[in-house]
Amino acid sequence: MGLGKVLVFGSSCQVVAYLLQAFALPFPVFIISFAIGSCGMALQDAQGNGYVAALKDHTKMGVLHAVYGLGAMVAPLISTQFAQLYHWSFYYFTSFGISIINTIFLFLVFRLEPQDVCLAKCGYATVEKGENETGTTNGIKEIMKTKAVHLVAVFILVYVGVEVTLGGWTVTYVIQVRGGGPSSGYVSTGFFGGLTLGRVALLFVTKKLGEHRALLLYAVLAIGLEFVVWFAPSLVGDAIALSFTGFFLGPMYPIAMNQCGRILPPWILTTSIGWIGAVGNTGSAIIPFMTGAISQRWGIWSLQPLIVIMMGIMTILWLLVPKKGSTAA
Repeated sequence: MGLGKVLVFGSSCQVVAYLLQAFALPFPVFIISFAIGSCGMALQDAQGNGYVAALKDHTKMGVLHAVYGLGAMVAPLISTQFAQLYHWSFYYFTSFGISIINTIFLFLVFRLEPQDVCLAKCGYATVEKGENETGTTNGIKEIMKTKAVHLVAVFILVYVGVEVTLGGWTVTYVIQVRGGGPSSGYVSTGFFGGLTLGRVALLFVTKKLGEHRALLLYAVLAIGLEFVVWFAPSLVGDAIALSFTGFFLGPMYPIAMNQCGRILPPWILTTSIGWIGAVGNTGSAIIPFMTGAISQRWGIWSLQPLIVIMMGIMTILWLLVPKKGSTAA
């Protein structure tokens, strides 16, 4: 279908999903609507990351994901207000309206055209296809045998799992372990606020240090901050430390996407990012589930050691990802 058509189709899926959700239809329909919306998000995620990675500009990737973080920060604030109303599902009319605007802009900007045409209009050279890209099946085979793709995929799996777990389970941790009150939900907002700010504010630092070394530094700092949350018995201190944890975690996803643009063949880049995103998003289900299961057995205090371990694994995985100029077949 090509970049432009897939982006518009993905956004249209969200339009349909949010409209179904807004009317609070029976629960089975609600489940189906989420499947439709998630499919649309996945399509846009893969195409958007693949397109920006092809630009080979770490600043643009950072801004792209900062906007994602902004949405993650603002959405809970809006949904909380609707949750107090009788017609709570009307919140989805907000998402419905935004998705319509998104669809219109995607159509006007990309004109349903393939990625090569869009890149050429922006002054970028058209990608020459490799000898292995004689069809979709061969392209997928090449992706499956490329070691770097799977290393980045597992790294993103752990990263997304850590991000979602901190953004959700931390509220329970603050309430039960630190004695937080009804306003504890704002701790999650602070975390995603830090995530958003870090993706923009650390662009200069990342460029100065180099993305590979910068991510290692951010990982060490994030682990140190999690030790603060673990051992410092202060609600305010934990909230501040979690915000800074988000600040240093924020740049990691766009850095990983930029790394894909450097180490993977251009003709499999977008499809590879789709695979990486698909594997990575399973982390948002697996690690929070692990957290819940472990917390049920040992208590919510176990959240912090689990997060520290996951961050350590994430750091080791990044050390295994090839650097610039490497090939990973």
